Amino acid sequence: MAPQREWFEKDYYKVLGVSEKAPAKDITRAYRKLARELHPDANPGDASSEEKFKEVSAAYDVVGDETKRKEYDEVRAMGPMGAAGFGGPGGGAGFRPGPGGFNFEGGDISDLLGGMFGGGGRRGGRPGRGTGPQRGADLEASLHLPFREAVAGVETSLHITSDMPCSTCHGSGSRPGTSRTTCGNCQGRGVLDDNQGMFSFSQPCGACGGEGSIITDPCPGCRGRGIERRAREVRVRIPAGVADGQRIRLAGRGGAGRNGGPAGDLHVLVHVDADALFGRDGRNITITVPVTFSELALGVKLTVPTLEDKPVTLKIPAGTPSNKVFRVKGRGVATKKGTGDLLVTVQVVVPTDLSKEQRSAIEALADTLPAASREHLGV
Repeated sequence: MAPQREWFEKDYYKVLGVSEKAPAKDITRAYRKLARELHPDANPGDASSEEKFKEVSAAYDVVGDETKRKEYDEVRAMGPMGAAGFGGPGGGAGFRPGPGGFNFEGGDISDLLGGMFGGGGRRGGRPGRGTGPQRGADLEASLHLPFREAVAGVETSLHITSDMPCSTCHGSGSRPGTSRTTCGNCQGRGVLDDNQGMFSFSQPCGACGGEGSIITDPCPGCRGRGIERRAREVRVRIPAGVADGQRIRLAGRGGAGRNGGPAGDLHVLVHVDADALFGRDGRNITITVPVTFSELALGVKLTVPTLEDKPVTLKIPAGTPSNKVFRVKGRGVATKKGTGDLLVTVQVVVPTDLSKEQRSAIEALADTLPAASREHLGV
Protein backbone atom coordinates (compact mmCIF):
# COMPACT_ATOMS: atom_id res chain seq x y z
CA MET A 1 0.00 0.00 0.00
CA ALA A 2 1.09 3.61 -0.51
CA PRO A 3 2.16 5.43 2.66
CA GLN A 4 -0.18 8.24 3.65
CA ARG A 5 1.08 11.73 4.27
CA GLU A 6 0.11 11.44 7.93
CA TRP A 7 2.78 8.76 8.34
CA PHE A 8 5.45 11.45 8.10
CA GLU A 9 3.66 13.80 10.47
CA LYS A 10 2.23 11.64 13.25
CA ASP A 11 3.91 9.43 15.81
CA TYR A 12 1.40 6.59 16.13
CA TYR A 13 3.41 4.97 18.90
CA LYS A 14 3.08 8.13 20.98
CA VAL A 15 -0.65 8.24 20.26
CA LEU A 16 -1.02 4.73 21.70
CA GLY A 17 1.43 5.42 24.54
CA VAL A 18 3.83 2.59 23.68
CA SER A 19 7.46 2.24 22.70
CA GLU A 20 8.52 1.89 19.08
CA LYS A 21 9.98 -1.49 20.06
CA ALA A 22 6.81 -2.64 21.85
CA PRO A 23 5.66 -6.18 20.96
CA ALA A 24 2.38 -6.60 19.12
CA LYS A 25 0.53 -7.82 22.22
CA ASP A 26 1.46 -4.64 24.14
CA ILE A 27 0.24 -2.47 21.26
CA THR A 28 -3.07 -4.35 21.15
CA ARG A 29 -3.45 -4.10 24.94
CA ALA A 30 -2.81 -0.34 24.85
CA TYR A 31 -5.27 0.16 21.99
CA ARG A 32 -8.05 -1.79 23.71
CA LYS A 33 -7.60 0.18 26.92
CA LEU A 34 -7.76 3.52 25.13
CA ALA A 35 -10.63 2.41 22.90
CA ARG A 36 -12.72 1.46 25.92
CA GLU A 37 -12.00 4.79 27.61
CA LEU A 38 -12.61 6.96 24.54
CA HIS A 39 -15.39 5.08 22.73
CA PRO A 40 -18.32 7.38 21.83
CA ASP A 41 -20.73 5.06 23.64
CA ALA A 42 -18.79 5.65 26.86
CA ASN A 43 -18.58 9.42 26.29
CA PRO A 44 -21.86 10.50 24.69
CA GLY A 45 -21.74 14.02 23.35
CA ASP A 46 -18.01 14.46 24.04
CA ALA A 47 -16.54 15.62 20.74
CA SER A 48 -13.01 15.69 22.14
CA SER A 49 -13.15 12.02 23.17
CA GLU A 50 -14.59 11.09 19.80
CA GLU A 51 -11.69 12.80 17.98
CA LYS A 52 -9.17 11.05 20.23
CA PHE A 53 -10.94 7.75 19.61
CA LYS A 54 -10.59 8.26 15.85
CA GLU A 55 -6.90 9.14 16.26
CA VAL A 56 -6.25 6.04 18.38
CA SER A 57 -8.12 3.86 15.87
CA ALA A 58 -6.11 5.30 12.98
CA ALA A 59 -2.86 4.66 14.85
CA TYR A 60 -3.78 1.06 15.64
CA ASP A 61 -4.89 0.48 12.04
CA VAL A 62 -1.27 1.06 11.04
CA VAL A 63 0.99 -0.20 13.85
CA GLY A 64 -1.47 -2.91 14.86
CA ASP A 65 -1.01 -4.52 11.44
CA GLU A 66 2.29 -6.33 10.98
CA THR A 67 2.72 -5.38 7.32
CA LYS A 68 1.66 -1.74 7.71
CA ARG A 69 3.81 -1.35 10.81
CA LYS A 70 6.90 -2.50 8.92
CA GLU A 71 6.22 -0.01 6.15
CA TYR A 72 5.49 2.77 8.63
CA ASP A 73 8.75 2.11 10.50
CA GLU A 74 10.71 2.17 7.25
CA VAL A 75 9.14 5.47 6.19
CA ARG A 76 9.76 7.05 9.60
CA ALA A 77 13.37 5.88 9.53
CA MET A 78 13.92 8.06 6.42
CA GLY A 79 13.55 11.14 8.61
CA PRO A 80 12.33 14.47 7.18
CA MET A 81 12.98 13.33 3.60
CA GLY A 82 15.24 16.30 3.07
CA ALA A 83 18.67 16.57 1.51
CA ALA A 84 20.08 13.46 3.21
CA GLY A 85 19.93 10.50 0.90
CA PHE A 86 18.48 12.45 -2.05
CA GLY A 87 21.55 13.98 -3.58
CA GLY A 88 22.00 17.10 -1.47
CA PRO A 89 20.26 20.48 -1.72
CA GLY A 90 19.73 20.26 -5.45
CA GLY A 91 17.67 17.14 -5.06
CA GLY A 92 18.47 16.01 -8.60
CA ALA A 93 20.95 13.24 -7.97
CA GLY A 94 19.91 9.58 -8.00
CA PHE A 95 19.21 7.48 -4.91
CA ARG A 96 20.55 3.97 -5.10
CA PRO A 97 20.65 2.03 -1.80
CA GLY A 98 22.61 -0.81 -3.37
CA PRO A 99 22.17 -3.94 -5.48
CA GLY A 100 18.61 -5.20 -5.53
CA GLY A 101 17.29 -1.90 -4.19
CA PHE A 102 15.09 0.69 -5.82
CA ASN A 103 16.07 3.57 -8.03
CA PHE A 104 15.12 7.18 -7.38
CA GLU A 105 16.16 9.30 -10.32
CA GLY A 106 13.66 12.10 -10.58
CA GLY A 107 11.54 14.19 -8.31
CA ASP A 108 8.54 11.97 -7.45
CA ILE A 109 8.66 10.38 -4.04
CA SER A 110 5.62 8.21 -4.88
CA ASP A 111 7.81 6.21 -7.27
CA LEU A 112 10.39 5.83 -4.52
CA LEU A 113 7.84 4.67 -1.95
CA GLY A 114 6.20 2.43 -4.51
CA GLY A 115 9.54 0.73 -5.08
CA MET A 116 9.98 0.24 -1.37
CA PHE A 117 6.51 -1.04 -0.62
CA GLY A 118 5.53 -3.06 -3.63
CA GLY A 119 3.68 -0.51 -5.75
CA GLY A 120 0.91 1.90 -4.91
CA GLY A 121 2.76 5.06 -5.98
CA ARG A 122 1.22 8.12 -7.59
CA ARG A 123 1.14 6.67 -11.08
CA GLY A 124 -1.30 3.88 -11.73
CA GLY A 125 -2.58 3.77 -8.14
CA ARG A 126 -4.96 0.90 -7.33
CA PRO A 127 -8.67 1.77 -7.17
CA GLY A 128 -10.42 2.24 -3.89
CA ARG A 129 -7.37 2.02 -1.70
CA GLY A 130 -8.13 5.21 0.33
CA THR A 131 -9.58 4.30 3.68
CA GLY A 132 -10.42 0.81 2.46
CA PRO A 133 -11.99 -1.89 4.63
CA GLN A 134 -12.10 -0.99 8.30
CA ARG A 135 -12.12 -3.52 11.12
CA GLY A 136 -15.09 -3.40 13.46
CA ALA A 137 -14.80 -2.24 17.06
CA ASP A 138 -13.83 -4.63 19.84
CA LEU A 139 -16.64 -5.05 22.35
CA GLU A 140 -16.73 -6.11 25.98
CA ALA A 141 -19.52 -7.88 27.84
CA SER A 142 -19.85 -9.22 31.39
CA LEU A 143 -21.05 -12.69 32.27
CA HIS A 144 -21.99 -13.88 35.78
CA LEU A 145 -21.66 -17.61 36.44
CA PRO A 146 -22.47 -19.82 39.41
CA PHE A 147 -19.35 -21.29 41.02
CA ARG A 148 -20.03 -24.86 39.92
CA GLU A 149 -20.77 -23.92 36.29
CA ALA A 150 -17.48 -22.03 36.12
CA VAL A 151 -15.63 -25.10 37.38
CA ALA A 152 -17.39 -27.55 35.06
CA GLY A 153 -17.65 -25.30 31.99
CA VAL A 154 -20.88 -24.30 30.31
CA GLU A 155 -22.37 -23.10 27.02
CA THR A 156 -24.60 -20.09 27.47
CA SER A 157 -25.92 -16.99 25.72
CA LEU A 158 -25.01 -13.32 25.93
CA HIS A 159 -27.46 -10.60 24.96
CA ILE A 160 -25.68 -7.51 23.66
CA THR A 161 -26.45 -4.47 21.53
CA SER A 162 -23.88 -3.52 18.90
CA ASP A 163 -23.27 -2.43 15.32
CA MET A 164 -24.29 -5.11 12.83
CA PRO A 165 -24.52 -5.25 9.02
CA CYS A 166 -27.75 -3.56 7.96
CA SER A 167 -30.56 -6.11 7.66
CA THR A 168 -32.01 -4.19 4.69
CA CYS A 169 -28.97 -3.72 2.45
CA HIS A 170 -26.77 -6.41 4.06
CA GLY A 171 -24.00 -3.89 4.63
CA SER A 172 -23.72 -2.38 1.15
CA GLY A 173 -25.20 0.99 2.18
CA SER A 174 -27.18 1.20 -1.07
CA ARG A 175 -30.91 0.76 -1.48
CA PRO A 176 -31.63 -2.89 -2.42
CA GLY A 177 -31.54 -3.26 -6.20
CA THR A 178 -29.08 -0.39 -6.66
CA SER A 179 -25.29 -0.21 -6.58
CA ARG A 180 -22.56 2.31 -5.96
CA THR A 181 -21.17 4.48 -8.77
CA THR A 182 -17.56 5.33 -9.51
CA CYS A 183 -16.39 8.55 -7.86
CA GLY A 184 -15.87 11.23 -10.49
CA ASN A 185 -13.54 13.24 -8.27
CA CYS A 186 -10.82 10.58 -8.04
CA GLN A 187 -11.93 8.43 -10.97
CA GLY A 188 -12.35 5.44 -8.72
CA ARG A 189 -8.82 5.50 -7.26
CA GLY A 190 -9.95 6.52 -3.78
CA VAL A 191 -6.94 8.82 -3.42
CA LEU A 192 -5.88 12.23 -4.68
CA ASP A 193 -2.35 13.47 -5.28
CA ASP A 194 -0.95 16.38 -3.33
CA ASN A 195 2.09 17.63 -5.27
CA GLN A 196 4.57 19.67 -3.23
CA GLY A 197 7.55 20.46 -5.37
CA MET A 198 9.72 17.41 -5.84
CA PHE A 199 7.53 15.33 -3.52
CA SER A 200 4.07 13.91 -4.15
CA PHE A 201 1.80 12.55 -1.42
CA SER A 202 -1.45 10.66 -1.72
CA GLN A 203 -4.43 11.35 0.50
CA PRO A 204 -7.95 9.91 0.64
CA CYS A 205 -10.46 11.47 -1.71
CA GLY A 206 -12.78 13.76 0.24
CA ALA A 207 -15.73 13.14 -2.07
CA CYS A 208 -15.91 9.37 -1.60
CA GLY A 209 -14.04 9.06 1.69
CA GLY A 210 -11.29 7.05 0.00
CA GLU A 211 -13.60 4.28 -1.18
CA GLY A 212 -13.43 5.04 -4.89
CA SER A 213 -17.21 4.86 -5.26
CA ILE A 214 -20.26 6.79 -4.07
CA ILE A 215 -23.67 5.70 -2.84
CA THR A 216 -26.18 7.52 -5.04
CA ASP A 217 -29.31 5.93 -3.58
CA PRO A 218 -28.78 5.30 0.16
CA CYS A 219 -30.44 2.42 1.94
CA PRO A 220 -33.51 3.70 3.85
CA GLY A 221 -32.76 1.36 6.73
CA CYS A 222 -29.26 2.54 7.59
CA ARG A 223 -29.12 5.81 5.57
CA GLY A 224 -26.12 4.61 3.63
CA ARG A 225 -23.95 3.61 6.62
CA GLY A 226 -24.20 -0.11 5.89
CA ILE A 227 -24.56 -0.88 9.57
CA GLU A 228 -27.28 -0.61 12.16
CA ARG A 229 -27.34 -0.89 15.92
CA ARG A 230 -29.46 -3.77 17.18
CA ALA A 231 -29.76 -6.36 19.89
CA ARG A 232 -28.40 -9.82 19.25
CA GLU A 233 -27.70 -13.07 21.02
CA VAL A 234 -24.21 -14.53 21.09
CA ARG A 235 -23.63 -18.14 22.06
CA VAL A 236 -20.46 -18.59 24.06
CA ARG A 237 -18.74 -21.72 25.31
CA ILE A 238 -17.06 -21.19 28.67
CA PRO A 239 -14.17 -23.61 29.22
CA ALA A 240 -13.98 -25.67 32.40
CA GLY A 241 -12.06 -23.98 35.18
CA VAL A 242 -12.64 -20.36 34.15
CA ALA A 243 -11.60 -18.06 36.98
CA ASP A 244 -13.25 -14.95 38.38
CA GLY A 245 -12.05 -11.89 36.46
CA GLN A 246 -10.81 -13.91 33.48
CA ARG A 247 -11.42 -12.55 29.97
CA ILE A 248 -12.44 -14.78 27.09
CA ARG A 249 -11.88 -13.53 23.53
CA LEU A 250 -14.41 -14.42 20.85
CA ALA A 251 -12.78 -13.59 17.53
CA GLY A 252 -15.02 -11.90 14.97
CA ARG A 253 -18.01 -11.58 17.31
CA GLY A 254 -17.59 -7.86 18.01
CA GLY A 255 -18.81 -4.79 16.12
CA ALA A 256 -19.42 -4.96 12.38
CA GLY A 257 -16.63 -3.89 10.04
CA ARG A 258 -17.06 -1.15 7.45
CA ASN A 259 -16.44 -1.21 3.73
CA GLY A 260 -16.14 -4.97 3.75
CA GLY A 261 -13.74 -5.02 6.70
CA PRO A 262 -13.76 -7.85 9.28
CA ALA A 263 -15.77 -7.68 12.47
CA GLY A 264 -14.01 -6.88 15.73
CA ASP A 265 -13.65 -9.24 18.67
CA LEU A 266 -15.92 -9.73 21.67
CA HIS A 267 -14.17 -9.88 25.05
CA VAL A 268 -16.22 -11.56 27.76
CA LEU A 269 -15.34 -10.63 31.35
CA VAL A 270 -16.36 -13.52 33.61
CA HIS A 271 -17.60 -12.96 37.16
CA VAL A 272 -17.87 -16.12 39.27
CA ASP A 273 -20.35 -16.13 42.15
CA ALA A 274 -19.30 -17.44 45.56
CA ASP A 275 -20.42 -20.93 46.61
CA ALA A 276 -21.98 -21.77 49.96
CA LEU A 277 -19.56 -24.67 50.60
CA PHE A 278 -16.56 -24.47 48.32
CA GLY A 279 -13.83 -21.96 47.60
CA ARG A 280 -11.02 -21.97 45.09
CA ASP A 281 -7.24 -21.59 45.15
CA GLY A 282 -5.96 -21.83 41.59
CA ARG A 283 -6.83 -25.33 40.38
CA ASN A 284 -7.53 -26.49 43.95
CA ILE A 285 -10.99 -26.56 45.52
CA THR A 286 -11.15 -25.65 49.21
CA ILE A 287 -13.66 -26.52 51.91
CA THR A 288 -13.71 -26.00 55.69
CA VAL A 289 -15.23 -28.76 57.84
CA PRO A 290 -16.28 -27.94 61.43
CA VAL A 291 -15.17 -30.44 64.13
CA THR A 292 -15.23 -30.60 67.91
CA PHE A 293 -12.27 -30.59 70.26
CA SER A 294 -12.95 -34.18 71.22
CA GLU A 295 -13.00 -35.33 67.57
CA LEU A 296 -9.56 -33.88 66.96
CA ALA A 297 -8.24 -35.09 70.29
CA LEU A 298 -9.50 -38.67 69.87
CA GLY A 299 -9.50 -38.96 66.07
CA VAL A 300 -12.50 -39.29 63.79
CA LYS A 301 -13.65 -40.32 60.31
CA LEU A 302 -15.19 -37.45 58.35
CA THR A 303 -17.44 -37.64 55.29
CA VAL A 304 -16.61 -34.67 53.05
CA PRO A 305 -18.65 -33.52 50.00
CA THR A 306 -17.02 -32.94 46.61
CA LEU A 307 -18.05 -31.07 43.47
CA GLU A 308 -18.82 -34.40 41.76
CA ASP A 309 -21.47 -35.22 44.38
CA LYS A 310 -19.36 -38.23 45.38
CA PRO A 311 -18.36 -37.72 49.02
CA VAL A 312 -14.95 -38.86 50.26
CA THR A 313 -14.07 -40.21 53.69
CA LEU A 314 -11.12 -38.75 55.58
CA LYS A 315 -9.50 -40.40 58.57
CA ILE A 316 -8.46 -37.67 60.99
CA PRO A 317 -5.77 -38.97 63.36
CA ALA A 318 -5.91 -38.33 67.11
CA GLY A 319 -4.18 -35.16 68.22
CA THR A 320 -4.78 -33.25 64.98
CA PRO A 321 -4.55 -29.46 65.53
CA SER A 322 -7.32 -27.13 64.44
CA ASN A 323 -6.93 -25.62 60.95
CA LYS A 324 -4.94 -28.60 59.73
CA VAL A 325 -5.32 -29.00 55.93
CA PHE A 326 -5.81 -32.42 54.33
CA ARG A 327 -5.34 -32.97 50.61
CA VAL A 328 -7.56 -35.22 48.50
CA LYS A 329 -5.78 -35.79 45.17
CA GLY A 330 -7.54 -35.17 41.86
CA ARG A 331 -10.77 -33.73 43.26
CA GLY A 332 -10.11 -30.12 42.22
CA VAL A 333 -10.63 -28.14 39.01
CA ALA A 334 -9.91 -29.97 35.76
CA THR A 335 -8.23 -27.70 33.17
CA LYS A 336 -6.04 -28.19 30.12
CA LYS A 337 -3.02 -27.68 32.35
CA GLY A 338 -4.04 -30.41 34.79
CA THR A 339 -6.42 -31.23 37.62
CA GLY A 340 -6.15 -29.74 41.08
CA ASP A 341 -6.90 -31.24 44.48
CA LEU A 342 -9.53 -30.88 47.18
CA LEU A 343 -8.09 -29.09 50.24
CA VAL A 344 -10.02 -29.88 53.42
CA THR A 345 -9.44 -27.68 56.48
CA VAL A 346 -10.66 -29.05 59.83
CA GLN A 347 -11.62 -26.27 62.20
CA VAL A 348 -12.68 -26.56 65.83
CA VAL A 349 -16.03 -25.04 66.67
CA VAL A 350 -16.01 -23.52 70.15
CA PRO A 351 -19.43 -23.72 71.85
CA THR A 352 -20.75 -20.37 73.04
CA ASP A 353 -23.83 -21.40 75.00
CA LEU A 354 -22.95 -24.19 77.51
CA SER A 355 -25.42 -25.88 79.78
CA LYS A 356 -24.55 -26.35 83.45
CA GLU A 357 -23.71 -30.02 82.89
CA GLN A 358 -21.49 -29.24 79.88
CA ARG A 359 -19.60 -26.55 81.75
CA SER A 360 -19.01 -28.92 84.69
CA ALA A 361 -17.74 -31.62 82.33
CA ILE A 362 -15.32 -29.25 80.59
CA GLU A 363 -14.07 -27.91 83.92
CA ALA A 364 -13.46 -31.47 85.09
CA LEU A 365 -11.52 -32.20 81.90
CA ALA A 366 -9.51 -29.01 82.28
CA ASP A 367 -8.43 -30.10 85.77
CA THR A 368 -6.93 -33.28 84.28
CA LEU A 369 -5.05 -31.60 81.44
CA PRO A 370 -1.64 -29.93 81.80
CA ALA A 371 -1.57 -26.20 81.32
CA ALA A 372 -0.40 -24.98 77.95
CA SER A 373 3.21 -23.79 78.03
CA ARG A 374 3.50 -20.05 77.40
CA GLU A 375 7.03 -19.45 78.65
CA HIS A 376 8.27 -18.73 75.13
CA LEU A 377 6.09 -15.60 75.06
CA GLY A 378 8.47 -13.96 77.56
CA VAL A 379 5.68 -12.25 79.50
